[in-house]
Amino acid sequence: MKVLFSKNKNFDKTLDSLLFERRKKIISDKVSVTKIINDVKNNGDKALIKYEKKFNKNNKIIPSLKQINRLINSLDPKVKKAIDIAYNRIYKFHSLQKFKNISYTDKFKNKLDYKYLPIDSVAIYVPGSTASYPSSVLMNAIPAIVAGVKRLVMINPGYKGSQNPAVLYAAKKCRIKEIYSIGGPSAIAAVSYGTKKIKKVDKIVGPGNSYVAAAKKEVFGDVGIEGMTAGPSEITIVCDKYSNPEWVASDLIGQAEHDPLAQCILISKDKNLINKVQLEIAKQLRSIPRESIARKSLNDNGILMYVSKDNEIIKIVNKIAPEHLELNIKNYKSIVSKIKNSGSICLGKYAVMAMTDYNIGSNHILPTNGSAKYSSGISVNEFFKRISYINISKKGIESLGPSVITLANYEGLKGHAQSIIKRIKIRSK
Repeated sequence: MKVLFSKNKNFDKTLDSLLFERRKKIISDKVSVTKIINDVKNNGDKALIKYEKKFNKNNKIIPSLKQINRLINSLDPKVKKAIDIAYNRIYKFHSLQKFKNISYTDKFKNKLDYKYLPIDSVAIYVPGSTASYPSSVLMNAIPAIVAGVKRLVMINPGYKGSQNPAVLYAAKKCRIKEIYSIGGPSAIAAVSYGTKKIKKVDKIVGPGNSYVAAAKKEVFGDVGIEGMTAGPSEITIVCDKYSNPEWVASDLIGQAEHDPLAQCILISKDKNLINKVQLEIAKQLRSIPRESIARKSLNDNGILMYVSKDNEIIKIVNKIAPEHLELNIKNYKSIVSKIKNSGSICLGKYAVMAMTDYNIGSNHILPTNGSAKYSSGISVNEFFKRISYINISKKGIESLGPSVITLANYEGLKGHAQSIIKRIKIRSK
């Protein structure tokens, strides 16, 4: 991990460079992604199966109902119960997020309505292949269910012709009828443009690696995507002398094990604490199955920062705009209101990011790569489209029309002005 000191002359420049270099790595996947997308777009299922065989050793893109049920029945009841608990908590919190339609009538009896309508069809991307994320099924699907989306499709990379039982159980819990054992840029292309076996959707949501993130950007416009960059994962932890170095190290490793491009950042006013965390990371890394992934993530993208003042910490956090932020400090109340850029914020020593990833109720699909500066995590609102309905009265057009005519003529849009002039003339006869 890189170690930075805020008092150093080139601190800001070095931090900017490190953040930029990671972002550049993510963007660099765009060229290879474009080629794959065009191949699937032009050659459909043939190209899709080709890439599944190549990347996931998978030659079956649609699992049978018999296979799905067999795998679900094999799942440990304890895992089923954990998924049930998470489902109920996530559903309860997201059910509170529904927006109310707006209706407004002015003094001229012009009526304006603003209505929320669910998107017809949505594909949820659930990362997979060698790992499994039933939690991501819930985080993607439940807000869509609450919104009233009619057609939910799950795309999840299988491996050697099979999918993860927990992922399938979570999909069943969410009443997902269409399940495709596909992943990566080719999967994004398939649901964006459709193939013989897969009908296109209106929107795609869900986190993925850098290739998936690049693919979603590439297809945007032909299909909707979230208003953010979702992946690879990030965490920034602010800690102090009261923080437990063992806990902090485990939080950093917990994020690093997601992806070699995951970014883990530690900020502290206490040099001794930073040293202790470093030692704990080295110790704990040896005990996790995904050690090689976590180690590469920490070595390539991990940053340890010694920052002496709270106002500097606030400035740095807002610059980073992390996906996950943990304020693992005693006085978090004094600075949290000044943090403007973050996907989610965990407050206090017990508010660990891992809880938010599973069953606390909030959503774990959050903006990454600096996009928390202008976007938010997945919510029910993601699955609505909004339509304005306008009913203009005779009095309304006669009263307000002249000022519109003035503005339209000023902008050189004579046709706009004429469309109002003709109505006023007709009405006044």
